[in-house]
Amino acid sequence: MKVLNLVLSILFVLFAVVQYNDPDPWAWAALYLLVAVACGMAAFGKSNKFVVILGLGVSIIWMLTLLPDFIHWVQMGMPTIVATMKAEAPHVELTREFLGLLVCTLVFGWQLYRLRKR
Repeated sequence: MKVLNLVLSILFVLFAVVQYNDPDPWAWAALYLLVAVACGMAAFGKSNKFVVILGLGVSIIWMLTLLPDFIHWVQMGMPTIVATMKAEAPHVELTREFLGLLVCTLVFGWQLYRLRKR
C-alpha cells in the first residue's frame, strides 16, 4: 500500500500543477493537493482522519453541485468529452470536472475505508 499511496500522491501533485489553464485553478489545485497530502500521509503511516473526512466532504458536496450537468450529459447520449483538450461546450468542462471529483471522492473514500479497517 505504501507504493500505491506514494504513486497516488505524486500523481495528484502533478494534477495540481497542470491546473494553471483551468478557469478555476486554485480550487482544483487545492483539492488535488489535499488528496496528495492524504495519500502521502498514508504512505508513511501518518493518516489523518480529519484530512480524509474534510476532503471527502468537500469533494462530495462539490460533485453534487455538478450532478445535474452530468445527468444532462448522459441524457444527451454521452457525446465525447475527449475529442479535444479545449472545452468547446459547457457540458465538456462540467462533465470532466464531475469525473475529476469522482476520482477524488473514490480516493478519499478508499483512504477512509483503510483508516476504519485498522
